[in-house]
Amino acid sequence: MTHEEGSVTAELAVALPVVVVALLLVLGVGAASAAQVRAVDAARTAARLAALGEPDAEVEQAARRLAGESSVVSVSREPPWVTVSVRARVLAGIELAASASAWTEP
Repeated sequence: MTHEEGSVTAELAVALPVVVVALLLVLGVGAASAAQVRAVDAARTAARLAALGEPDAEVEQAARRLAGESSVVSVSREPPWVTVSVRARVLAGIELAASASAWTEP
């Protein structure tokens, strides 16, 4: 028997948790990035609808459909601008936000 027998198992036992944590971190960042893109898309779409004169209830519903039902949507109209803000929760209580403004159509 040599002194190196079993050292691979010990090294794997030390390295495996590090690999698992790194993988979870990468997956979390990916999920947060996807949620941010959805929030931006939701804010843009809702701002376009609001600029076309759609009622606030329909604008909020469209934004929630894109960003997720648990998202918080607010519509602010200050003529000639309309601004839609979307906030969505992601993993571990992280909250992402996006907003978009549009010039209202006559």
